[in-house]
Formats: sequence, structure tokens, C-alpha cells
Amino acid sequence: MKIAGAHCRSVWLEPDGWSVGIFDQRHLPWAVERMTLRTPDEAAHAIADMATRGAPLIGAVAAYGLALALRHDASNEGLDRAVSLLAEARPTAVNLRWALQRVRAAVAPLAPDARTAAAYAEAAAICDEDVAMNRAIGDAGLPLLQAIAERKRGEPVQVMTHCNAGWLATVDWGTATAPLYLAHDRGLPLHVWVDETRPRNQGALTAFELDAHGVPHSMIADNAGGLLMQRGEVDMVIVGTDRVTANGDVCNKIGTYLKALAARAHGIPFYVALPSSTYDPATPTGADVPIEERSADEVRLVSGPDESGTLRRIAVTRSAARNPAFDITPAELVTGYVTEAGLLVGATALAAGLGG
Repeated sequence: MKIAGAHCRSVWLEPDGWSVGIFDQRHLPWAVERMTLRTPDEAAHAIADMATRGAPLIGAVAAYGLALALRHDASNEGLDRAVSLLAEARPTAVNLRWALQRVRAAVAPLAPDARTAAAYAEAAAICDEDVAMNRAIGDAGLPLLQAIAERKRGEPVQVMTHCNAGWLATVDWGTATAPLYLAHDRGLPLHVWVDETRPRNQGALTAFELDAHGVPHSMIADNAGGLLMQRGEVDMVIVGTDRVTANGDVCNKIGTYLKALAARAHGIPFYVALPSSTYDPATPTGADVPIEERSADEVRLVSGPDESGTLRRIAVTRSAARNPAFDITPAELVTGYVTEAGLLVGATALAAGLGG
């Protein structure tokens, strides 16, 4: 997609052919800053500190992080050590471990001197496939928006989303945003309600993306969503996800569950967009997913630039705080799963469609 007027992906190889470039998302949307990763430790820190974020994207960055590790130590011990380091960066999103295991499987049978090139090739393939899957998710979700547009006879389709499931959270296109981009490009009247998504404010990243693409949107406080649904100002909800379990439960950014409950109460369809790499048939239910607890300071402090553009953190309270990063939306609240295999309804269709 476009940033500063130029098409780009969210992860790339630098001109030297081996170091890895990403956007430092800790500074977005106030400033567009790029950073270069040269070691697996730098890749792990970028993932853990959310310089790079989003389930599909951290999988891709971790894959390249493993390739960086093998440049320095391609032994079996070095491979195992790097996989452990990167896997521990964040515990909830399944794409991280999926990508690491995929690269490990590709390089483990090879002689050490052949492993680095194979790891870079596998990481590049993961990135290319992610772009193709997200575009296919867009194609699968577009008819949902078109059907609403036909019923509304020219009035904008009002869509609500939560967190950032856009191209900044993937290699390109995004999951929940892919249908929105395609709908806008085809001239469908569209308006997106963008949850702020405290405490990391990832909704601001979605707004940043939509603005760059020209999609009409409005930022709202997280707790405004229920009122808008109650007033009939929301036609559908679509979110991304960090993991979908075998029974169809959805683990996504904290606050997703409340949006699903409100949508069910008001008869509004609630869709979850995901690539097959986010489907986890090995985990039975959402209760089995480890929920990441992040620093309480993310709740107690508010970040933003001052008048000089310097990023500052301001304390809003000294009280104790809790900061679970994700919640679980039960499968029965999900209208359908928008995937590269099409729109899938129910856990059985999900397993059949995504190969579980």
C-alpha cells in the first residue's frame, strides 16, 4: 500500500541484500520512521516492544530474524537458540511460532552452509504468500459490503473495526481492511468507524492507513461503539485476529469481545478476517490461548508528541493497573470468517476451508 505517496510493504530487505527493514510503529502515526534489523536480538526486541506488530507481520519479521541468526551460527544449536529467542518475544499470536516452525522445517534437513540462503528464501515466500492471502481475503469480503450497499441504495455502508488489522499489521493489504480498500476502489459509498483501541491506540494506525487511501472514516472512543450500534449507525463489524482456535473462538485485541456482544445485541453481523496462518487447529478453545499481559505503564501513561515533535509520555494516574492485551470472542458471536478460501461459517467450515 502507500505511505508518503509511495507503494511499499511493511517489511523488506535493505539494499545490502541481508539486513531487514521495517517501519518503527512506535512513532506512527506522528512520524514515519524506518529501522533496520541486523541481528535476531534486534528482531526479537522489535517484536516484543511493538516496533513491529500485527499477527501476520510479526510472523514474517520473525522468519527474517531467523535468517539473520543463521548468518552468524547455522549449527543445530544456533538454529534452536534463535527459534527459542524469537518465539518468546510475544506469546499470543500463533503466526509467530507458525512462521518460525516453517523456516525451521525448511532449513533443518540442509547442511549448515546452505541454511542461510534457504531461510531467506522461505521468509520471502512467507511474505509473498501473505500478500496474496490478504488480497484474497479482500475478494471474499467485498460481496458482504456490496450486498449492504445495494440495500442502502446509495447511502454509505457503515463499518466498524477494532485495533489495526491493516497493511501495517501484515505484509500488505491487511486482513479486515482489504475488503474496505477494494470496496472504496470500486466506488462503493463507505464510511468506517475506527475504535481508538486503548492503551496502544492502534486505531490511530488504521485511521492513518484509511486517510492515506482516501477512505472516509471517523475515530471514536472505544466505549462509543455500543451507542452507535444502538442508534442504527453501524451496518457491520469486521475485525482481524491473532489466533482462531479449533472450535472457532477468536483471540484478538482487548475490547473485541465487547464489540461482538454489542453487535449480537443489535442484530449486526460480526465478521472476523484471517489468513490460514492465523488458524490454530492444535488449540482446542479460546480458554487454552495464553493471554499476554503487558506492562501496566501502558495504561498509566499516555504517549504523544509535544509542540516540538518530541515524543513524550505523561502519567495519567499512579494507581495500580492491569493490561491484558487480548480477549476471547466465543465462536457463537461470529457471523462468519473471511478468509483466502472464501467466507466460512462455523468451525466445521473453517477447518475444512483452512485445512485443519
